[in-house]
Amino acid sequence: MDIYQHFRKEEHDFIDQVLSWINEVERSYQRKLTDFLDPREQQIVDMLVGTSNDEIQVQQFGGGKYSERKRVIIAPYYEEIAQEDFELTCLQASYQEKFITLSHRDVMGSFLSLGIKRKKLGDIVVKDGLIQLITTNDIAMYVLTNLSSFKKATIKLEEQPLENLLEIAPNWVETDQTVSSLRLDNVLKEIYHISRKVASEYIEKKYVKVNYKLVEDGKFLLQENDLISLRGKGRSMLVRINGQTKKDKIRITTAVLRD
Repeated sequence: MDIYQHFRKEEHDFIDQVLSWINEVERSYQRKLTDFLDPREQQIVDMLVGTSNDEIQVQQFGGGKYSERKRVIIAPYYEEIAQEDFELTCLQASYQEKFITLSHRDVMGSFLSLGIKRKKLGDIVVKDGLIQLITTNDIAMYVLTNLSSFKKATIKLEEQPLENLLEIAPNWVETDQTVSSLRLDNVLKEIYHISRKVASEYIEKKYVKVNYKLVEDGKFLLQENDLISLRGKGRSMLVRINGQTKKDKIRITTAVLRD
C-alpha cells in the first residue's frame, strides 16, 4: 500500500523525514528526540508509527497540559520516558501592561530576530503582564543572554520550572454549518461570516494558513481536523464532515478559538 496516498503532497517531505526517524530507531535501538512539532506534524508522527510495528513507542510533551507545539520522542518500546527527557526550558519575563501592549506576534518576532529557527521554540504565553517562552535546552542560555526586549519594552528573562507555566485551556466553540464544497474560500466564508469574494482576497493577500502552512489557492480542499488561521480574525478548525443533504450540500462542524 502506498502510504503517501493518505496525505497531501506538501506533506510528503515531512513524511520521508519521519520514516527515516522510525527506521533509525528500529535499527539502532536509540531514541530520537525531535524539535518542536505543530499539531498536524504530531498527528502525522502518530499515524506513521501506528503503521509500523510494536517495537517502538512515541510520546509527546510541550511543557504543559494544553501545550500546542510539542517535542516528540520515538523510542524502543521498552524504554521509560520521563518529562526531563524532552529537554525543555521555560523562560519568563514581566512587563508593564499599563504602558505597553505586547502580542504573541511581537514576542515571536523578537525571538526570530536572534537568528534561531522557529522549530526551537514551543508555545508562547502573553498574559497578565507576563511573557513565557518554552525553548529547547540547547538554546536557552543563548536566548537568556541575547533577548533583552520585546517591541520597545526592555525585559529580563529568567528561567522558571515548567511547573510555573501559565496554563490556558483552549476555548473552542463549535457550530454546525452547511457548505456547497470543502474549498478553502467556501469554508472560510461560512466560518468568518464574510463574502466569498472577501475570502478569496484574504487568500490572495497571503493572510490564510492551513495547518500552519500558507495557502494561496482558494480551491484548496479542506479535510477533517484541518486548522485554519486568518490574520486578524483568529483561528478555526474543520472539526467534522457530517455527510450530505438531500440537495448535495455538505454538512460540517467547525470550531472557532475564542479568547
